[in-house]
Amino acid sequence: MQRTYLAFQHNAKLHSLQTIVTAVRSVASLEEVNKGLFKQAKEDDHVVVTEQTIFHPQGGGQPSDVGTMQSSNGANFDVSMVRMSAINDGEVLHFGRFTNASSIFKPGESITQAIDSERRLLYSRYHTAGHVLGSAVRHLLEKEVANFDELKASHFPDSAACEFRGLIEGKWKDAIQTRLDEYINKNMPVEIDWWDENDFKANDLERLTPDRKAMGMADDEKFRVVKIVGAEAYPCGGTHVDSTELCGKTNVKKIGRTKGTSRVSYVLP
Repeated sequence: MQRTYLAFQHNAKLHSLQTIVTAVRSVASLEEVNKGLFKQAKEDDHVVVTEQTIFHPQGGGQPSDVGTMQSSNGANFDVSMVRMSAINDGEVLHFGRFTNASSIFKPGESITQAIDSERRLLYSRYHTAGHVLGSAVRHLLEKEVANFDELKASHFPDSAACEFRGLIEGKWKDAIQTRLDEYINKNMPVEIDWWDENDFKANDLERLTPDRKAMGMADDEKFRVVKIVGAEAYPCGGTHVDSTELCGKTNVKKIGRTKGTSRVSYVLP
């Protein structure tokens, strides 16, 4: 099984792409663990696998892209969810439905992918804003909050938040907002780079080094890194805007605390 080439990770400005279909399967024929990746799918829906994809699969706190795939003979597939296979490492599953059930793709056929550009931009703004928020909180509080560390984040528009180890008191909300505004307004460039373990060490970010074996990566593969120039760098496979200013006004909603962790939620207008 060949891993799907993640074209969007190398050029996020590709909103359409011609590629080759490698597999078409009905949802009913999927293994149970892969069926469970998209519980809203109906048994007569399908999964399409392609050599390359511009669709970001749900993961890393970012929702999946949606859009369409179309062949030259008129077959059309509406993509409603994209996930990484739970069984075949590196294989991207595009869940959706053919417009005409009697006209579906065949393996080896050339098709054109097209993503919903408006939704991609929204998700990219939220993802970058989440990293900016995480950076702002770290620089402001890592020496003020006991046992502080960044844990994880959700960049879904209806539940966007960054989680941290340590208890962040509500009194810090205004200071976090001020630092966040500062970083957004600085219009700091957002760049994509590719690092190995030595690069993380050289940048004093050894704590962020991903687990190569857990990710199923070869020894010579490099990790994708998103750099907010002037703030932080994060290993990240998601999509982003080109500068912090393009996130737009980002508002801290509230700070929640439970069991030694804090959750700082945010929203974009």
